[in-house]
Amino acid sequence: MSTPATVLTPTVLIIGAGPSGLRAAAELAPKVNGEVLVLERESLAGGIPRHSDHPGYGIRDMGKFIDGPKYARILREKAAAAGARILTNAMVTDWAGARSVNVTMPEGRVRVDADVVILATGARERPRPARLIPGDRGQGIYTTGHLQNIVHLKHGKVGKRAVIVGAELVSWSAAMSLQHVKCKTVLMTTEYPKADAYRLFSGPGRIFFNTKVATRTKVTRIIGKPNVEGVEIENLDTGERKIVDCDTVILTGDWIPDNELARAAGIEIDPVSKAPVVDAALRTSKDGVFAIGNMLHPVDTADVAALDGAAVADHVLGYLRGNRPAGAPVGLTAEAPFRWVAPSVLRQNDPAPPRRRLLLWSDKYVPFPKVVLRQNGKVVAQKRLLWPAAPGRVFRIPSSLLGGIDWKAGAVSVGLAD
Repeated sequence: MSTPATVLTPTVLIIGAGPSGLRAAAELAPKVNGEVLVLERESLAGGIPRHSDHPGYGIRDMGKFIDGPKYARILREKAAAAGARILTNAMVTDWAGARSVNVTMPEGRVRVDADVVILATGARERPRPARLIPGDRGQGIYTTGHLQNIVHLKHGKVGKRAVIVGAELVSWSAAMSLQHVKCKTVLMTTEYPKADAYRLFSGPGRIFFNTKVATRTKVTRIIGKPNVEGVEIENLDTGERKIVDCDTVILTGDWIPDNELARAAGIEIDPVSKAPVVDAALRTSKDGVFAIGNMLHPVDTADVAALDGAAVADHVLGYLRGNRPAGAPVGLTAEAPFRWVAPSVLRQNDPAPPRRRLLLWSDKYVPFPKVVLRQNGKVVAQKRLLWPAAPGRVFRIPSSLLGGIDWKAGAVSVGLAD
């Protein structure tokens, strides 16, 4: 492959212009001696919120309650006003060095050589093949992102009757998009015993959309071709199956990080979450490469991802001043019912993680969990929390629990009291 004729040399390269990447750019651009460059493969920066045309964005990071497109626009404007350079339709294809990448744009191929790289590529919903849903391959099957792209960006249409696979926050976001094009959500199906979304959303959502949420169920077959005509639903407790008529199927949740670039760089990847392994300062295992946002915790709300972008700025500035990790790393792992925890590398001299929270994913609903940290089988910290651990949304615990660990006693695990 020939060497690109154009070489860009920003101080900081941010790959991905979603909430975390744009917020990091806005924080860093006024403080960095040199350019902050943001690369975005889509034609418009802003990430998922740009086509999530409903309210609920900006609560934690802006103190606002606004719709997704407005939220994305504010993030874009703040990053640009701070002095960051944002290039859209810019696809990073591969690495050209430790902190160099090759980029394909309409104008041609470019190489970017940076002092620091921040990966902010986010996460995506697994499509049907990855979920191994059998049946016919008719038209009318979408992920939430695909649906919202069609409805809100391309102003297209879908069918008239939809079944939504999943019952978490993004599932209700899909229901709102379906309503926008007068497609009725006839059923939400989830394998969990409770709806995954916060009760604040799922309770009113059932009433507003006149939608039934079928818990402990799964789609065992999609029926119909060339167009979807229905789905077969199985009750996981009784084995009973029934056919639900629909012409649209929306696959929501079941997130996986967009981790291809991290893997290509040889960055250590968590075997369960498939996210880059990071410490509390959001450093990856590759020197000078940081990772932020929902590629680390697939998937949290957009405002939490944006706050990762705010948090990484100080750590990047420290790296540029010559600061490097100090102290031996200690691993942090998740015990069942938790699937993963982030960050998963601890150092005694590191700062607290963003928002002073450890983020976990639970496979079980526990209303008032008693969280326990263990080393060598010994309980070193525990705390009863007043909020539930629930499938379908990130569970947060105070990082102050780490104050009780022995930094010389080896790996730490986080779980629940027996």
